[in-house]
Amino acid sequence: MPSLTGQVALVTGASRGIGAALAVELARRGAQCVLVARTQGGLEETDDAIRAAGGLPATLLPLDLQKRAQDIDMLGPSIVARFGRLDILVHAAGVLPKLTPVAHIQPRDMEESLAVNFSAAWRLIRTCDPPLRAAPAGRAVVLTDAVAEAPAAYWGLYGAAKAGMDHLVRCWAAEVATTPLRVNLADPGPVATGLRANAFPGQDPARLARPEDVAPALADLCEASEARHGATIRVAAQAAR
Repeated sequence: MPSLTGQVALVTGASRGIGAALAVELARRGAQCVLVARTQGGLEETDDAIRAAGGLPATLLPLDLQKRAQDIDMLGPSIVARFGRLDILVHAAGVLPKLTPVAHIQPRDMEESLAVNFSAAWRLIRTCDPPLRAAPAGRAVVLTDAVAEAPAAYWGLYGAAKAGMDHLVRCWAAEVATTPLRVNLADPGPVATGLRANAFPGQDPARLARPEDVAPALADLCEASEARHGATIRVAAQAAR
């Protein structure tokens, strides 16, 4: 029997890139996936890939994490109402705002970065905390980026939001340390995604790991056997081709 049979997993950023590849891997391991992303078409493509891999048909929730932020608050209760449980949260959604000097950051760009790269994590924690605590082996994996810990010129808009998200997630981990829930940050390293291509347009994607390469290592963090907690886990070396 697949290791995640009977478990329910919520995956954000699931229409493409790492989020999509990880959703397919979780479904391959038996999880019932609930997929969140902005585009219906992208979610349908991920669902097609899940079915092709032998997974259960996914539940698709088109949701813009910035424009419909308050709808995030209903995800936890809605999933429990439909499936009776929530075992896994994977927050893979993110947006790369303009790379610009800090002194040139515009309010609208800051609002977008904070909404998707920071506030969405806060809302997901609020709505998913109760069912994840109640799960026999709840697991939460939040994707982060090395720039959150290593500030670099022109990356302030993105890095500041990610650093705030990381702090929030670590605080949450400390608060649930005495429960079965395990919460970790995961840094997949350089991966050939759309976000990476926008940030480094001259980089050859063929020299990078693919989303499918890092998905198994990230899915391992969702297994009941994963004992690490409150850690930042870097999986790039394991996944690189």
